[in-house]
Amino acid sequence: MQLNDNVTEFILLGLTQDPVRKKIVFVTFLIFYLGTLLGNLLIITTIKTSQALESPMYFFLFHLSLSDTCFSTSIAPRMIVDALLKNTTISFSECIIQIFSLHFFGCLEIFILILMAVDCYVAICKPLHYMTIMSLQVCGALVAVAWVGSCIHSSAQIILALSLPFCGPNVIDHYFCDLQPLLKLACADTYLVNLLLVSNSGAICTVSFVVLMFSYVIILYSLRNHSAEGRRKALSTCISHIIVVILFFGPCIFIYTRPASTFPMDKMIAVFYTIGTPLFNPLIYTLRNAEVKNSMRKLWSKKLISDDKR
Repeated sequence: MQLNDNVTEFILLGLTQDPVRKKIVFVTFLIFYLGTLLGNLLIITTIKTSQALESPMYFFLFHLSLSDTCFSTSIAPRMIVDALLKNTTISFSECIIQIFSLHFFGCLEIFILILMAVDCYVAICKPLHYMTIMSLQVCGALVAVAWVGSCIHSSAQIILALSLPFCGPNVIDHYFCDLQPLLKLACADTYLVNLLLVSNSGAICTVSFVVLMFSYVIILYSLRNHSAEGRRKALSTCISHIIVVILFFGPCIFIYTRPASTFPMDKMIAVFYTIGTPLFNPLIYTLRNAEVKNSMRKLWSKKLISDDKR
């Protein structure tokens, strides 16, 4: 692996350089990030403390909220702080760490969404064998595989990043470090690295999206044999998942499946999957799920009762 000592830090331009707009970015994304933390941590706490939410679906939802929290935290805090600073630099090491955490938790979210689709398929299409197929041991093993797979993917990104020589420009026209903007700064031909990037990140996004949408087509087709109430409940769950999938995979596919080039819209599109999806996921899953809402009410009621007794 080749490292060049000439470049030890990068300058992040952020979403804007206008002082007034930077203040708007600070306030807006601080609210978004706090909303993301509140929503996802509330889901994590509710699932952990409620005996009514012990099914595999909520086990996967717990890990989805955990990955959302970490995914957003790998990007948002620095972005928010940088909006207050005049000079926004990030060291080479911090840049590499951000790339690793971004891809690790982003890939983990992809794998968890696939597991949630599998769980939905088994629950609807194989209801009599559901508890056997989706046992606690099986779910735990699947999540462990998702974590290991994410680690392998993000490690591959780091290997690609460390193979790039940087000896000249160090200004990244983005609000976080990623391979796509770094490719523009490399002092070498990046065709092969970009090809590997597309075949890694691009393939994971595209193949996962196709698999997920195909699975939901099968699930929705199989609902024709269910009762009206069963169809209504299953449709509510599936529609929630499909909304999340489109919000997350649409921008990811646009960013990671094309040649090494950047467009002015890239930063705004990246906002959807780095900031938007972790914020919307808790809203989508709680507003459309009566069991989660009821468990949250019970958790809140217990909190109020315990506070009154003090």
